[in-house]
Amino acid sequence: MIEVRRAGVADAAELARLRGVMLADMDGAAPEPGRWSEIAATTLRERLADPLDSLAAFVVDRNAPPGGLAACAIGVIERSLGGPENPSGDVGYVFNVATDRDHRRRGCSRACMVAMLGWYRQRGVVRVELRASRDGEPLYRALGFAPTHPVTMRLVLPAPL
Repeated sequence: MIEVRRAGVADAAELARLRGVMLADMDGAAPEPGRWSEIAATTLRERLADPLDSLAAFVVDRNAPPGGLAACAIGVIERSLGGPENPSGDVGYVFNVATDRDHRRRGCSRACMVAMLGWYRQRGVVRVELRASRDGEPLYRALGFAPTHPVTMRLVLPAPL
């Protein structure tokens, strides 16, 4: 059985590293470590330290070699205006699911996602969204996710001077 636990502050650097693993899978090339990963680790340390924060991460520890993480799922609860299908307006958004290559096909990501979905249920979240990689899509479908068809658009604003 795979043991999943809620991540804590001490896991921040490993969670940032696993974000790089996920980005490599999504983009086809590993991002260079640097300022982005330092900022991600700092953000994770800050947010994981606050038990009332709307961010949670669930992880599977690496057994061999000891230390580090094998897999994670990280998500947030975003609050917007409610509507008929979601009166509270709370939406779960899973933005990082990753498993190191040497731990894939063992159920680690599934275990992390099941824990994440349980966390959302405990908080009354009825709608959860994510962006799936081609490799991750079968897992998400098996968990009940369905494709949506709205147009997704993005604007990248210049950084402040």
